[in-house]
Parts: sequence; structure tokens; C-alpha cells
Amino acid sequence: MAHLEMEENQITLDSLEKGIDNPAFTSVGEKELHEECDGSRGGSKEEKGKGRGRVSSYCRKALQPASKVKRFCKAHAKALQRVFWGLLGAAYLCYFIAACWLNFQRALALVIITAVVVFFVCWSVFKKYCGARVLQLLRPLWKCFQKSWTWLKWLLYVLILGGLVAWLALDTGRNPEQLISLAGFCFLVLFLFAFSKHHGAVSWRAVFWGLGLEFLIGLFIIRTTPGIQAFQWLGDQIQIFLGYTKAGSSFVFGNTLIEEVFAFQTLPIIVFFSCVMSILYYLGAMQWLILKISWLLQVSMGTTPTETLSVAGNIFVGQTEAPLLIRPYLADMTHSEIHAVMAGGFSTIAGSVMGAYISFGIDAASLIAASVMAAPCALAMSKLVYPEVEESKFKGKETIRLSSGEERNILEAASNGAAASVGLVANIAANLIAFLAVLEFINAALRWFGEMVDIEDLSFQMICSYVLMPVAFLMGADWADSPLVAELLGIKIFLNEFVAYQQLAEYKKNRLSGLEEWNGGRKQWISERAESITTFALCGFANLSSIGIMLGGLTPMVPHRKSELASIVLRALLTGICVSMLNSCLAGLLYVPTEVGDCVSVLSTANFTSTSYPIYTCCKQLFASAVLENGTLSFTGAWAGMAEGALRLTQCCGHYNHTSC
Repeated sequence: MAHLEMEENQITLDSLEKGIDNPAFTSVGEKELHEECDGSRGGSKEEKGKGRGRVSSYCRKALQPASKVKRFCKAHAKALQRVFWGLLGAAYLCYFIAACWLNFQRALALVIITAVVVFFVCWSVFKKYCGARVLQLLRPLWKCFQKSWTWLKWLLYVLILGGLVAWLALDTGRNPEQLISLAGFCFLVLFLFAFSKHHGAVSWRAVFWGLGLEFLIGLFIIRTTPGIQAFQWLGDQIQIFLGYTKAGSSFVFGNTLIEEVFAFQTLPIIVFFSCVMSILYYLGAMQWLILKISWLLQVSMGTTPTETLSVAGNIFVGQTEAPLLIRPYLADMTHSEIHAVMAGGFSTIAGSVMGAYISFGIDAASLIAASVMAAPCALAMSKLVYPEVEESKFKGKETIRLSSGEERNILEAASNGAAASVGLVANIAANLIAFLAVLEFINAALRWFGEMVDIEDLSFQMICSYVLMPVAFLMGADWADSPLVAELLGIKIFLNEFVAYQQLAEYKKNRLSGLEEWNGGRKQWISERAESITTFALCGFANLSSIGIMLGGLTPMVPHRKSELASIVLRALLTGICVSMLNSCLAGLLYVPTEVGDCVSVLSTANFTSTSYPIYTCCKQLFASAVLENGTLSFTGAWAGMAEGALRLTQCCGHYNHTSC
């Protein structure tokens, strides 16, 4: 009897096809049916089996429509997918047309984003279905081009050099101080070449293409109207986006703390940004963007895909996260490729800390521009300092596989991203406490030693201002601003860029508040040009403490290459420092001073209850135009013959001290 029961309950392939009883479908009606069929509890097992069979039959009949729908969906999956995407595309098209119809200016950002997405989608479709055919048609033309390339390249070089010289002559004619930045740029390149590991093996293609790409990116961002507007818009959107951090941090810490305490104001931004970056990695958006950028650098500069991917990744992530993109390949990379990976990490900053710097008040567009420009420059200078003399295993490979995250859904990706940032936030907070305390101790010790020989106010910043002052001047800062810029450079190199950006933000705040430039013998702020140059110069992880972070991140990935990594890291650090300085020289070369506007109208409409930078600039102009002869006050320039000149002079004297007052 027991054997018979086991046979009845045994699951066979036939029963799987027909379906088996599921306890979840048991209902009151079904129990009644069993009672009717079985009678009392003491009914025979054969009758119970028949009752269960009838219920199974009813369940199978009830589930038949669902099974048919499932089979239909499986058989027509591709068609249904096309219908879904078609309906979604039609809905978006209707939304897009409505947005443009209602207010095109408001929808301009949507138009640009849509155009970019459509372009890349069309390009992918074209490449997939027509790429091979087009390449076949263009092959004869390409062979002809290759035959003529020996003399065409020299013609191209002459044209580029001639155009560059002509442009520099015309452009620097209006602002001769830009030539100082050009001289600094050339000096830094020669300086790095002097420290090259193998002078005769330098790939000049990679060097010139890298510097050329850096120059073109800088020219587009700093000089062209579309570039300025695009990056300004991008910077504004990032600031708005980072503002959403307050919703979470105010709930956890309260409004008072996030408004008054630095740690609760700035560090939550890193958590939020890390969470968003993790989501973008899970969706594959970051991998797609990094691959596109690395493809451009690889094709133009002739570098290998492994080192190029890592450097491109550094635009968005930190010095220890970017090598994770190429982790499976690190063991087989050459010394030159490892150097490029390290130099890329030292030359850029992570997107998460960029958010913190933007919250300080540092110009977002300049930070984004500095990170993008650093990628080709880092690759170029890496190939100058540590040229390739080995045979790379990845040379000739068109692409390599990018690993995706291990998260199973978007919520896990968001949670992991936020959790991963906790260590970074703690590290930043600990470093700030330690470095600021150490800096104060060093300054106290230096003051004590200085007082022994009657040197007052000797400090680490003062020493840096004298040692690095020529470098700051060569980057393009005015001689008067050079000591403060040199101080910030010293803090960045010997401590970290976080502390330096904090100090730069303080100088910027003083300038925008309209404080006087000099307070006694100390400058309270630096010019806009010096601010821009310094923003680019500080944008990088190249400082002494980062050596430990870099080695600590790479060594666990390739422990057997620990000694090789240690022998390369100092050259990479020097390269990273110089890359940031090269970016700042280019910023100084391309910088265009902003016009304050008509000072007469500025001061006429100004509210003198508080000051601002335009008010300070216009008051300075008014002081310079005031002339006192024989007890009579008159004005020259724009203020000549203006009756309200004396009133505006009195108002300016209420805030600023000048001999005219």
C-alpha cells in the first residue's frame, strides 16, 4: 500500500507537462469539493485521489489562458519588443514635439540631448549593417592615401604649425601676458623630456596628438561661444543636481548642522555622487561613455586600449577605481602602460570629490574642463616621460572587454555606491583633520625657528610662495598674485588638493564680496585670471599622500608586481604634477578677461549697503579718474562731466580707503 502511494505521488515528465497540484491554489470551495467527494475523514485513498485529480483538472483549465499568453509572448518576443520600443519612441516623439512647440528655448537642452542620442544610435545601426560595405568601397581610396601620406603628413604639419603661429601672433597681440603662459607650457614639456626614461624611444605621435587634443578641447571650452555655453550649462546643472543632497542630509543631520558645519555640508555630496555613479555603472552608461572617449584617444594617439581605457576612466572616477576597469589585464601590462595608468590617476580628480569642490564655490565649468583636458595630456606626457620599449601584448587590439558591476538590480547598485563612499568620506575627514593639524604644527615650529633669527611670520605657505613663485608666474599668474598661487600649489603638492581648494574658495569669496585687494601687506584675494589658472593647476590627485593610495590600490590587484609599481610611482607623480600645470598654462594662454561693463551705470544702480566685485572694480576706476586741482574736484575718462561723480566718490570712500578720499 505504501509503495502504491509513492507511485501515485511520484512526479514524472508526463505530470510536469500536464501540471501538478499546487497548495497555493487551495480554497474554501475546493475543501468543500473534497468533503463532498471524500465524505468522512475515513474515506478511501482511491476516492481522495479522484478528488485531487478533479481539482488538478479544474486548475489546469483555469490556467490555460495564461499558458497560451505565455507561449504566444515567447514565440513572438522580438515582434513584441519592437512594438514596445515603437510605442515608447512614438510617445517620446509626441512629448518632444510638444516641448519644442510650447517653448523651444526652454527645450533647447532636450533637443541637444536627443540629437546626441539619435546620432549615436544611427551610427551604431549604420556601422552594424553598412560598415563593412562602406569600408570595402573606401579601401582603394585608403590605399591611395597611404601611398601619399609620406609627403602629405609634412604638408599637414607645416599647415598646422603655420596656422598656430599666425593665431598666436594675432591673439597675443591684444594680451601679451599670454606669451608667459606659452613659455611656461614649453618649459614644462622640455622639463619632462629631460626626465624621460628613454629619450630615444619617445613616441612623438602620441606626444603631439595628446597636446593637440588638449589644446583643441581647451580652445572649444574656453574660447568658443558654444563651448562656453555648453560647459557653463553643464556646470549649472551639476550644481542644481548636487543641491538635491540637502534633502537627505537635512533629514539625517538637520538644517542647522548642514548650514554651519563643513563636514555635514560637503561630505554628504560625496555619498550622493558615489551612489549616482554606481547606478550609471550598473546601467552601462559610464562604460559606454568611457569606451567612446578611449576610442578617440586610442585612434589618434596610437596608445594601447588598456592604458587608454584607464586614463579615460579617470575623468569620472578616482585613481584606485579606474584601474578596476582593466584589472584582468594589469598582470601583463608593460612598465610604460603601468606608468600611464598611474599618471592618469595622479592627473585627474574623481567625480565624487569634484562635487565637493563645486560646493565650495569653485567654478564647475573649469573643473569639468580640467578633468577632460587632463586625459589626453596625461597620456602624452606619460609617453614622453616613460616611452614604450617593450612589446605590448595589447598592441593592435581594437578593444577590450569592460567588466560590469555584480549588482543584481538598480537598488542594490545604489546601496552599494552609497556604502562604498563611507570609506572615502571617512578618509577625507581623517586626512583633513590630520593635515590641517600637521600644517599648524609645522607653521608653529617654523615661526619659533624664525623668531630666533628675527624672521617674523615664517610659515610653510611663505616658504612655498618663494620656492614655487617662478612656477606660478610661468603658468600665467600676475607677479603680485604669484605668491598666493605658489602657496596653493605647495599645499596641493605636499598636503592635498582638498585643503588647497578650500583656501582658493576663501580667496574667491573675498573677491566676490568686494573686499579690498590688500589688507596691510597681505593680499586678500587673487585676480579672476589667477583664479582660473589655479583651478586648473590644483585639479589632480598628484600629492605625496597619494603615493600610498596609489600603491595601496594597485598592489592587491597584482601583488607579484609590487616592486615594479614602487619603482614607477615617483615618475608618475612628477608627470601628474606637471600635467595639471600644463593645463593651467593652457588656461592662462586661452583666458579672456571678462568685462565689468559700464561703471557709470553699475555705480548708479548699486546698493552701497554691501559691496561686490563689480562695485570694487568701478570704485577703483573712479578713484583713478578723480583729479583734485586748486581745491576743485574733477574727473577724467568715462566720468568726465558727470554731475553725480562726486556723490559716487563719497559712496565709494565709505567702503574703501584711497588718497582721493
